[in-house]
Parts: sequence; C-alpha cells; structure tokens
Amino acid sequence: MSRIGRKPIQVPNGVNVNLDNNVITVKGPKGTLSRVLHQDMKVVLEEGVINIERPSDNKLHRSLHGTTRSVVANMVSGVTEGYAKNLELVGVGYRASKSGEKLVLNVGYSHPVEFTPASGIEFEVPAQNRIIIRGIDKEVVGETAAKVRSVRPPEPYKGKGIKYEGERILRKEGKAGKKK
Repeated sequence: MSRIGRKPIQVPNGVNVNLDNNVITVKGPKGTLSRVLHQDMKVVLEEGVINIERPSDNKLHRSLHGTTRSVVANMVSGVTEGYAKNLELVGVGYRASKSGEKLVLNVGYSHPVEFTPASGIEFEVPAQNRIIIRGIDKEVVGETAAKVRSVRPPEPYKGKGIKYEGERILRKEGKAGKKK
C-alpha cells in the first residue's frame, strides 16, 4: 500500500467537502476549490476525515493513490491557510513594484515587464527586491512563481536574476585569463 495514500486527511472546522461522482469541492474561509479526480479513485468522507481508496494493486492505481491524496490534502490546506511563494530580485537596478493589481518588473530589459495575476492570485511587494505570490491553489501559485522567475532566471556567473527565496545558485568561475 502507498504510505502517502493510506494517510487520512483531517478536515478542520469551517471546511465543507462535497463529493459528486468524481468531482470534489472544498469550501473554506479563504475560498472554494473544485477538481475532477480520476474515476478509479474512491474518496470516502466520514466524520471529518477523508480517506482515498484504490480498487486494485496495478501500477496505474498505485501511482494515482498517493497523488490523489496529496491533491485533496493540498486543497484542504489551501482553503484554510493558503499558499505563498517568495521571490528575490538580485542585480543592480532590478526592482519590482505594483501598479493596481499588476506586478511590474524592471530587470534590465529596455521595457518594464508586467504580469496580470490569474484569478485567486495576489502579488505583494514588501520591498523593491522581494515579491510574495499568494493564493489558495498550490499549483497556480507555483506556476505563477515559475512564470515570474522565467522573465530573468538567475545566471551562474554573477547570480543576477529572479530567484526563489533560499534557492542556492550554482556558481561558475569566469574566464581564467591567460596563464604563462
């Protein structure tokens, strides 16, 4: 059995979980998330605990078991606590700002780069070189952070670019020069 798939998911107070065929809807204080799950996975809701069951031990069902459990657990924790990704801008003149809901990045291009947030995503800029991306859907938060980072990924020589907070950039040595 899958170690992750076997774990029960505790549903906190104030969170409603509805099952309709293979569609699960989780409603909590921060919002509502809905997702279509694989038709073979069986979701059992009883007295504030969600369990995921698989019909057989074939390879597909084993792989879906833990994945389905993780997706449902992320939905439950997303509507209660939410998710955030922190980004740092490293480089001379690199800065971020907010213009209404949009995120505006000045990262060495001839023009500022603007990002319009997806639904359920909000940008926060506590300092010129820090960006916080918040939302209730873990996948969308991560995807948005990856898109913002891809505007100017960190380069290995000086480390300039947009990086995740705490990300370690593998540095390369520059030209060694002429040796005699």
